[in-house]
Amino acid sequence: MSNTAQRLDRHQAQLKRCRLCPSMLGPVVTGAPVVSPVLLIGQAPGAREGPAGRPFAWTAGKTLFSWFARIGLDEEEFRNRIYMAAVCRCYPGKNPRGGDRVPSQDEIANCARWLGAEIRVLRPTLILPVGKLAIAQLLTPRPLRDIVGRIHRIDVLDRPTDVVPLPHPSGASTWHRTEPGQSLLATALRLIGSHPAWKKVIASPP
Repeated sequence: MSNTAQRLDRHQAQLKRCRLCPSMLGPVVTGAPVVSPVLLIGQAPGAREGPAGRPFAWTAGKTLFSWFARIGLDEEEFRNRIYMAAVCRCYPGKNPRGGDRVPSQDEIANCARWLGAEIRVLRPTLILPVGKLAIAQLLTPRPLRDIVGRIHRIDVLDRPTDVVPLPHPSGASTWHRTEPGQSLLATALRLIGSHPAWKKVIASPP
């Protein structure tokens, strides 16, 4: 096992013991400790992800993985080759007005330490934030039409990194199924598929 893989294993062992946010509902949900140049950042697990023990384990995940299948990785391959993180790693619970509760700024800040540690260990050259909350951790908030379908070169922990944002694959959202979202999503996937980091992942042995 490489030193990076060992560091990720230790990191995840600590992460899974985290209890910093009393209003969050455990367990901690995270992807496999995969050493990868590509990092996916989701928003927060839903009610189904905790029992399943992995991110994007329900309907939104089926849509998300169908996108990546279009550029060469099915769900199993993606989970085995791409590190999957999130803005928050525990289920925030339900919003009394409907839907899932949006994590508070304190909860986001608490979990940011874990994401920062993962970026320092992995040193990814391509980051894929999925959904507005994840995108907002890296880029100045703007309408999705002005963000999706582009490569954004930014400094992440003092390292130049390419960011290709994706819309959230929720079934409740029509953005990725109507124009201009549908075309912008297709452009984003082409950009990911042609990126050197993605090509490296595709070419790596299973």
